[in-house]
Formats: sequence, structure tokens, C-alpha cells
Amino acid sequence: MTDLTPGTWTLDPAHTSAAFTVRHAGISKARGQFTDIEGSLEVGEGGENLAFNTSLKTASINTAQPDRDNHLRSGDFFDAEKFPEITFTSTKVEGDKLIGDLTIRDITKSVELDFTYEGAATDPFGVYRSGFTGETTISRKEFGLTWNAALEAGGVMVGDNVKILIEAEFTAPTAA
Repeated sequence: MTDLTPGTWTLDPAHTSAAFTVRHAGISKARGQFTDIEGSLEVGEGGENLAFNTSLKTASINTAQPDRDNHLRSGDFFDAEKFPEITFTSTKVEGDKLIGDLTIRDITKSVELDFTYEGAATDPFGVYRSGFTGETTISRKEFGLTWNAALEAGGVMVGDNVKILIEAEFTAPTAA
């Protein structure tokens, strides 16, 4: 990634998606995303030694269903008042793996994302940008997200495994 300028790159929330998918009622999937996201990328000399820091505001969860969104913000799930952020801080990049600490509801676990550098380019407005994609699956129960409801036909309303897909775009440091 020698095309990355050393320094602190800023996450561009207008061109970043933090999305998730979880099994619903054992027969389909519910999807959503967090719309309020902040972050940075530290790039070392020679475009190496990448370090990512990201914060998602739990109150910004959006599944396109207001009642479900309100339930997800409640104490049954994210408890957005008590735990306003989900954070991720990378600890290392190993080839196509991004490893870091994910914190949800003040519970921190090491997670590994399948990681892709999508490249860098200058946009029509002269801003140098870089893109990355990361995917992983976590157990929501490991982060204290244990609410569920039994289904009459068997099974539960919400699956445990949550697939996470991050598509992030960063803007290069500007010259002082």
C-alpha cells in the first residue's frame, strides 16, 4: 500500500457503510446499519503499519423499521443511553486479516475481519481517497446482546451470529 500518504487519514462518513445482517425467526434475515460513524486511519512511513480507529453511535441504528430501531436502542439490546458507542481499534494487520478490539456494551473482544484494500485515487475535487472493506461474523451473546423470544414452532426470534460488513473510505491528510 505504498500509494498511501503517511499520517492521519479521516473517515468519510458519507462514503462509508457499517452494516449488519442477523437471522430473523429462523427463516429470513434482518439487515441494518449505523449511520453516525467516525474514525481515522494512521498510516506509517512507506504506506505500512496501518492502524484503524472507529466509533459507531448506537442511537444511529437504522433497519428501516422505526419500532425495531427503538427496540434495538433499548436496554434489551444496545442500551444507547448507557452505551452510546460501539468502538473498534485495530491491533494489527496480517495480510488479508485485520485484527482488533471490538467493544459493545463495555465488553471488549478481539475480532478478526477479512480485510481488503480497495485502492486509492484522487477524486474530481482533488481529494486523495483510499478504500477498505472488512467482513466478520460475531456472536452477539458474547457482547451482552442476549434478548430473544421463543417461537411457537420452535427456535428463536433473533439469531446469535451477526455478520458485519464495513466499507470504509478515508481522505488523505492535508498539507499544513
